[in-house]
Amino acid sequence: MQIAVGQPIPSFTAASTQGDISLDALKGQKTVLYFYPKDSTPGCTTQAQGFRDHHEDFAAAGARIIGVSRDSLKSHENFRARQALP
Repeated sequence: MQIAVGQPIPSFTAASTQGDISLDALKGQKTVLYFYPKDSTPGCTTQAQGFRDHHEDFAAAGARIIGVSRDSLKSHENFRARQALP
């Protein structure tokens, strides 16, 4: 599925390392939703570290960062712990 910049995304609910998340729960909040192919690969790790390293800047702007890939929840939990992702 492709979504053009500035276009609304379809409704969704998904499991996350912090519990279920849904589009309805995000409405009215500034959210950076980024997609990556696989946990713990070099490029994806660098990308996640960049968001981690600038987390305070995003938080100061009132934005929440959510990374999305099709890996298992356990894989996400391990990746998050290894990279000290917020």
